[in-house]
Amino acid sequence: MSTFSKLMIPCFVLIVIIYGLKKNVMIYDAFLEGAKEGLITAFNIFPSIIAMVFAINIFLNSHILDYVFKFLQPLLTSLNLPLQILPMAFVRPISGTASLAIMNDIFNNFGPDSFIGRLASTIQGCTDTTIYVLALYFGRVKITNTRHALTTGLFADLIGIIASFIIVSLVF
Repeated sequence: MSTFSKLMIPCFVLIVIIYGLKKNVMIYDAFLEGAKEGLITAFNIFPSIIAMVFAINIFLNSHILDYVFKFLQPLLTSLNLPLQILPMAFVRPISGTASLAIMNDIFNNFGPDSFIGRLASTIQGCTDTTIYVLALYFGRVKITNTRHALTTGLFADLIGIIASFIIVSLVF
C-alpha cells in the first residue's frame, strides 16, 4: 500500500476537523450525535436485515437454482456462454455477499483475466442487489407495495446481465 493511500483517511479526518472548527461546530458533540443516530438507524433496520438473510437462506437451500440451471444449459451452450456464470447471475439480485463469493470462486478457478472472470466482474458492476435493497430500505420506511419497484429493478438487472454478456463478448 502506498504512503498516499495510507494517509488518505487521516487527512480526510483532519480536513473535517479543520472545517468544523472554522464553522464553530462542536465537533465531538456532533460526532456523538451522529453515532447515536447511526445506532438508532442500525437498530431500526435490523429486523429487515434478519428477515432478508432468512429468506435468502431458504431460497438458496431449496436448490431451486439447480433446476433452473439444467433448464437453461442447452440455450447457454448454443450461445457459447459459460455455465459457471449462472449462479452469480441469479444470486446477484438477491445477495451482494453471495455473488462476491461466487465471483471469487470464479477468479480462483479461471483467473480474473479469463473471459468468465471478466464477465463476472462486469456483471458485478452492471447489476445491483435489488431484492436486498428493496427489503432493507423499503422495510425501513415501511413501504409495503413494492410491486413496480421489484419488477423494474429485476428487469434492470436482467438488462445489465445481458449487456454484460454482449459487451464482454465484443471487447474480449
